Amino acid sequence: MTSTVYYTATTLDGFLADPDDSLAWLMRQDLDEQGPQNYGAFFATVGALVMGSTTYEWVLAHLAETGEAWYYSQPTWVMTTRELPVLAGADVRFAKGDVTTVYDDLRAAAGEQDVWVVGGGDLAGQFADAGLLDGVIVSIAPVVLGAGRPLLPRRLDLRLEETARNGAFVTARYTVDGPLQEDRTG
Repeated sequence: MTSTVYYTATTLDGFLADPDDSLAWLMRQDLDEQGPQNYGAFFATVGALVMGSTTYEWVLAHLAETGEAWYYSQPTWVMTTRELPVLAGADVRFAKGDVTTVYDDLRAAAGEQDVWVVGGGDLAGQFADAGLLDGVIVSIAPVVLGAGRPLLPRRLDLRLEETARNGAFVTARYTVDGPLQEDRTG
């Protein structure tokens, strides 16, 4: 069954990027590419991707800087209200509006595989708001930024399924149970 999963890395204080959208803190971390909850094993389960425009622009800038080619063979949706460039040969589709408008297309494209919510945190939150986010897999780095782009700016109940250490990271896999059920008795 297809799941919609937010797979990402964060700082200990819950930021995806610093206030300038830099991931320099992430790129210098020790990681075992064959270790627990690694990217390669996760990515083998992915049939379609969705990302926000800031994430997409970061990927484009990173590719331009490194000279690398587009990473993904899977269809990739970018949620944006702006005109953005597409790399030759990349299966990138632009959409705007509510995430529910692209959800059926994402699932159909993924087939029996999963949908990866690449980022950012607010986009993952929009999927959660619509009841469409099934899981969160997060690698927590030993870094504190104090400010930046938040991991998942929503109030959610999550169920811890698995934890491990991978290099410098603590990794955790959660099932999304839904909106936070707050105890209002006290």
